[in-house]
Amino acid sequence: MTTDPVNLTADLIRCASVTPTEGGALVLLDGLLTQAGFTCTRVDRGGVCNLFARWGAGANGRTFGFNGHTDVVPVGDIDAWTVDPFGAEMKDGFLYGRGATDMKSGVAAFAAAAIDFVADTPPDGSIVLAITGDEEGIAVDGTVALLDWMAAKGEQIDHCLVGEPTCPNKMGEMMKIGRRGSMNAYFTCKGVQGHSAYPHRAKNPLPAMAQLMATLAAHELDQGTEHFDASTLAVVTIDTGNPADNVIPAETRSTVNIRFNDTHTSEALTKWLQSEVDKVAKTTGIEIDMRVRVSGESFVTPLGELSDLIAKAVNAETGVTPKPSTSGGTSDARFVKNHCPVVEFGLVGKTMHQVDERVEMAQIHQLKAIYTRILTDYFA
Repeated sequence: MTTDPVNLTADLIRCASVTPTEGGALVLLDGLLTQAGFTCTRVDRGGVCNLFARWGAGANGRTFGFNGHTDVVPVGDIDAWTVDPFGAEMKDGFLYGRGATDMKSGVAAFAAAAIDFVADTPPDGSIVLAITGDEEGIAVDGTVALLDWMAAKGEQIDHCLVGEPTCPNKMGEMMKIGRRGSMNAYFTCKGVQGHSAYPHRAKNPLPAMAQLMATLAAHELDQGTEHFDASTLAVVTIDTGNPADNVIPAETRSTVNIRFNDTHTSEALTKWLQSEVDKVAKTTGIEIDMRVRVSGESFVTPLGELSDLIAKAVNAETGVTPKPSTSGGTSDARFVKNHCPVVEFGLVGKTMHQVDERVEMAQIHQLKAIYTRILTDYFA
């Protein structure tokens, strides 16, 4: 009896696992995987639920790993949905629901592939499924917690596939071999409040902030590299909260987001930002504080064994050869890359995070077939 990945996706959608709520999704997977002979361990930390499942002792042969998440973003305006976001409705060849695309279908596909594979052709090696409930959140107690636990227990994965949706429009067209780094910088300019009719009695922080933001936004970070587009810096908010038109405020805040390629590190970018802050503070006399939060560094998995394995399997099942890419935002691959080589491949992600999120059911079956072929070829 084979494991139906569409029905499993539907069961997972019915678990309302909005970050960081577990919602029953990991409990469901724990039961299925345990029944299939996997040794399952809950690795919960900081109020976040995670699941580590291994088939095989790990001492013989190689270990192939899958990584994914069962948590989903909030549904947004419930009245804008034409279906129940957690109803897993099937119509016109599509499966609807929050997480249908990102990424309960991916988790269901690799879980179904792994369950059937070890039953039909037990490999000389091990298969690991590392599934988190904190990818859509701040991600400090999700895959990071799993990797910390693995290090403490001596658990090892030799190669890993993250099942995020990677294809823009057509099944099989893209795999991710790396990701840009991401960081936010938060600025606070502090002056002295006063009457706008007597500006000499105040110290206005707004011109200093405007000067700083204009300088940062105009700076060209680089022109791109072999695997990456040019890095970007976006001013995402400037907030003063001043309702009065005759008051010079004492303080204003702003935030910039930087998506950076392998030309940079977050440490080097932080030093550059601080140097620009110091210049503006010196010329304006305004105190400027800066705080930085790094979501992840840029990375590339060199083309080779893992990417070739995935590309061959995708082409065999779809007739399409996936393009290696580093586009998009961040994923948990940014953490896995510190443990082992990692590549991402999944289905078409056009509706992820949208109202009426949905996935073609045929694609879920196709994705399971691709993952099965990857396992077959890996352990051949």
